[in-house]
Amino acid sequence: MVEEGETSPAVRVGGESRRAIKLCFHGLTRSFPEEEDDPMRDFIVTVHSEAVQIEVVVRTWAGDGLDVLLAELAEDFRGWNGAQTWRSLERDLTLSAEHAGSCVRLTWGAARPTP
Repeated sequence: MVEEGETSPAVRVGGESRRAIKLCFHGLTRSFPEEEDDPMRDFIVTVHSEAVQIEVVVRTWAGDGLDVLLAELAEDFRGWNGAQTWRSLERDLTLSAEHAGSCVRLTWGAARPTP
């Protein structure tokens, strides 16, 4: 769902219960703003619940098809076989979606770079 009042477009994924873990994709920027034709893009993923909150900067090469994957998940409401997966350029975010009857089961992993 796109949130109103953000300074940049944001998409939030997660349940409405207090115990749900929510992912927020926001802050899309060019990785190297001085390079007009640079295809690398960065965005922030914020993961939060009552117990945890982390932020990961995710780098992609022209989006790496994340927009395509999310659009296909939304359009293919009748389901599909197996898992549809995506991972970012530097593998700091992975997503896997499986159709589970009347819903989609989304599994994700977020990793902060080690200093």
